[in-house]
Amino acid sequence: MTRITIRSLTLCTLLFALSWTPVTQASQQTRTTELTQSTAKKNKEKSRQNNSKTPPPKKQHHASTSTNKTRSVNKSKPAAKTTKPSRAANKKNTAKAISASGIKTAVQSGKCVNKKGKKTICAAKPAANLTLSQAHKARVQKAQKTAMTKLMGQLGKPYRWGGTSPRTGFDCSGLVYYAYKDLVNFQIPRTANEMYHLEDAARINRSELERGDLVFFRIQGRGTADHVGVYVGNGKFIQSPRSGRDIQITSLSEDYWQRHYVGARRVMTAKTLR
Repeated sequence: MTRITIRSLTLCTLLFALSWTPVTQASQQTRTTELTQSTAKKNKEKSRQNNSKTPPPKKQHHASTSTNKTRSVNKSKPAAKTTKPSRAANKKNTAKAISASGIKTAVQSGKCVNKKGKKTICAAKPAANLTLSQAHKARVQKAQKTAMTKLMGQLGKPYRWGGTSPRTGFDCSGLVYYAYKDLVNFQIPRTANEMYHLEDAARINRSELERGDLVFFRIQGRGTADHVGVYVGNGKFIQSPRSGRDIQITSLSEDYWQRHYVGARRVMTAKTLR
C-alpha cells in the first residue's frame, strides 16, 4: 500500500508540474509583450513631446540668414581691395597693348611714334618698300637685257675710230654710247675718260660687277682712263679694241687687262633709267 501511494503521489506531482509550465510560459510572454507595448507608448509620447517643443524649420528665414551671412562675409573680407589692383593692372595691360599696337601700325604706315623717355620710332612701309624694290629690280634687269642684246648684235664688226653706228662700226666709247643712249635719263659722254668721271655713274668694286657695268682701262697713258668696255658676266667684257680688230668678248683675268685695269662704274640703276 505504501508503494502505491508513493507512486500515485509522484504521478500527481508530475501532472501538476506539466500543467503549470505552459501557464508560466504564457504569463512570461504576456509580461514581455506588455513591457514592449509600454515602452513603445513611452517612446511615442517622448517623440510627440519633442516635436511639440521644436518648431518647424522656416525655409525663407534660413535663406535670408544665409544671404545675410554671405553679405556680411563679403563685407568683412577685403574683396574690393583685391579687385581694385586687378582692374588697375588690366588697365595698364590694355594701355600697353594699345600703345604697342599703335606703334606697330605707325611703323607699318611709315609714321613716327615718340614714347615718353624713349627714342622716336620711325619706319617706312616694309611691304611697299619690298614691292618698290622688286619693281626697280625688274626695270634694271629689263634694261640690262636690252643693252646686252644691242651689244651682242655688234660682235664681229670692225673697229672704227669715232664710230657710233652699226653701219660704220664703233670705237670703244662709241659702242658704249650706242648701247645706253636710249636707256638712261642723262647724256652719255663721248670719250672713255669722261665716262670714267661721270657723276651719274656709281663707282663699284671689281667683286661687285654685274652685267651692264662699265669697265675702264688705262693703256696709252692719256688721262685716267682711255679705254672702256661693258661687263657681260662670268668675268668677261665686250669691247671694240683697236684699229684692225673686230668687236669681241675678252676675259678680265688676262694679264694684259689686269695690268691696265683702273676701275668700274654702274650707269644703269633705278634712279638713272628712263
